[in-house]
Amino acid sequence: MTDMHAKRSGDSTRLASAWLVNAGLRPTRQRLALAELLVGDGQNRHVSAESLYEAAQDSETPVSLATVYNTLRTFCDVGIMREIAIEGTRSYFDTRMDAHDHYFWEDENLLTDAPAGAVQIHQMMDAPAGTEIAKIEVVIRLRRKG
Repeated sequence: MTDMHAKRSGDSTRLASAWLVNAGLRPTRQRLALAELLVGDGQNRHVSAESLYEAAQDSETPVSLATVYNTLRTFCDVGIMREIAIEGTRSYFDTRMDAHDHYFWEDENLLTDAPAGAVQIHQMMDAPAGTEIAKIEVVIRLRRKG
C-alpha cells in the first residue's frame, strides 16, 4: 500500500485521466485524485476503502471516506475495478480486471494476486437448471504457522 503514497506527476495524472475517460467517466477532481493513487504509476492495486482513504489523506487529497466508498463503487459499476468480498463485511477493490485468483493474508488483512496456475480446476460441476456459471473466483486464505 505504501506505493500509493508516491508523489504524483504529470504522467500519473495522464494515466489516471485516460483510465477514467476510457471508462466513460468524467474526471472530476476527486475521481482523478483517487484514480492517480490507484493507477497513476501503471501498477495494479488491491485496496480497501479505508486504505485508499488513508492514502488520500497522506497525499493531502481532501476527500471523505463516504466519497471514497462511492467512487470505488462507481469504478466497479463501469467495469474498471472489481470488488472482492472477504468475510461478508470486508471488501477489497482490485484494479486488475482479467480472471485471476487471490491470496488473503489473514494475519495482515492483505489481499494479493495468487500466482498464475495456483488453482487448477480439473472437473467442473454442472450449473443448476436454467443457469450458467458466470465466473469462478478463488480466494486462498493464508496465515502464518505457529
